[in-house]
Amino acid sequence: MLVIYPLTILWNFQIIILVFYNKNLQSPMYFFIIQVSIFDILLTTDIVPNMFYIILNDGGTISLQSCIAQFLMFANAEATECLLLAVMSYDRYLAICNPFNYSTIMSPVFCHKLVVLTWLLSLVMTFSEAITTSNLTFCRNNIVDHFFCDFTPLLGLACSDATIVHIQTFLFCIVVLICPFITIVVSYIYIVYTIVRIPSITGRKKAFSTCSAHLTVVCLFYGALISVYVAPTEGHSFNINKVLALLYTVMTPLLNPVIYSLRNQGFKLAFRKWRHQFNQHF
Repeated sequence: MLVIYPLTILWNFQIIILVFYNKNLQSPMYFFIIQVSIFDILLTTDIVPNMFYIILNDGGTISLQSCIAQFLMFANAEATECLLLAVMSYDRYLAICNPFNYSTIMSPVFCHKLVVLTWLLSLVMTFSEAITTSNLTFCRNNIVDHFFCDFTPLLGLACSDATIVHIQTFLFCIVVLICPFITIVVSYIYIVYTIVRIPSITGRKKAFSTCSAHLTVVCLFYGALISVYVAPTEGHSFNINKVLALLYTVMTPLLNPVIYSLRNQGFKLAFRKWRHQFNQHF
């Protein structure tokens, strides 16, 4: 954890700084990548320090209010990132399938509106779910068998009727998980169809290279989330769910900047330019 957390913060801040100070990276795609990096920083800051404390002390104590607050921050970051990945897939769809109208549609004002909409939608839904959860009566075993206050282990401690919370969660998953995932799949069906019709091999490679990093992140992120929250959990041991939770709470924020840096030519050129300027000064 001492290695993972600083690297996650450093690499995501590096992405933000490279985009912010490099004029060649001032496009909607990189603007959305900045938003993902911001929420990766918030997510890992919400989870990892407390998890490190639990590991060192072989357990830890947290109040119910703090536990729900941690769940709120975690759920908000995850929900926003789900929606952002869907927005990014739409951005790639327009760039490849409708390039002549891309600049007109994906204007800076429209991009900012999309980001604000994802923030507000995820915040309203997670805040309402956190309020409903806090109104439950918790009178069972007070041990959360997890490394953070996730929804399932927290709800397992409630002794009052949690039907409303389950309904909220189901609707929440449809809005921030299933619908964005369908949007991504449909977008990439059109993208693949368009790329296959490009006559030159070079053109096909160039078009696919603009999507490969995003597609890799989507597979990693959504694969773990769907396995935990959507797929049937019968036959799953709780330890398997913990490992999957580690994947999207710790490893994904760490790997996202690496994936975007290694598979994106714009980031490679910006990093080389930044390194060259750094070497000249020092």
